[in-house]
Amino acid sequence: MGTHCRVCLGKELDFFYRQEDLVYWSCSRCQAVLLDEKKLPDAHEELKRYQEHNNYPVDAGYRNFLNRLASPLLQKLPGRSLGLDYGCGPGPALSVILKKAGHRVELYDPFFYPDKIVLEQKYGFITCSEVVEHFHRPYEEFVRLDKMLCPGGWLGIMTCFFLPGHDFGQWHYRRDPTHVVFYQPQTFHLLAGMFGWSCEIPVPNVVLMQKNRF
Repeated sequence: MGTHCRVCLGKELDFFYRQEDLVYWSCSRCQAVLLDEKKLPDAHEELKRYQEHNNYPVDAGYRNFLNRLASPLLQKLPGRSLGLDYGCGPGPALSVILKKAGHRVELYDPFFYPDKIVLEQKYGFITCSEVVEHFHRPYEEFVRLDKMLCPGGWLGIMTCFFLPGHDFGQWHYRRDPTHVVFYQPQTFHLLAGMFGWSCEIPVPNVVLMQKNRF
């Protein structure tokens, strides 16, 4: 596993769960659960799984799902903000919703929209919808996101929280082989404190964090 948590850099890691050759650890500092580093999927495995997804803008059910993040985020944004859909996948439906609301949205995905030029800009908002659970190096990714956010900018995240009482072994979210880190609400509150962000959870599985204006 290594000597520290890949989410918050904490050093108190405890054995959490094993299924065959998959081992998971929990961080006593941020409460995240992480797949052992030695078992992280490679890029080929990830792409094969992502190509099985059928998440496209024309799917009304998927748009309704994304509105769980889009609706509370749109209430925070000033008009015509520039945003980045980070990890948008092959069918960037969230960007369609945000553009219809009058915002400009750039796209980035390491497999489907890999132009890294967009990572050199500053944004008024960044969205990560069903993305952060795929991060192999979450802390490094959050550092990158922080650097791209303008002061006062918003980071909108949607991921399925792991909550006490869940049967981790049978949990559908864990069984996706590309899901390698699982967050609790307190994980995001701790990260917000580390980066100087505010943090709110408007609905289950959705996090809005605002970067300090100064």
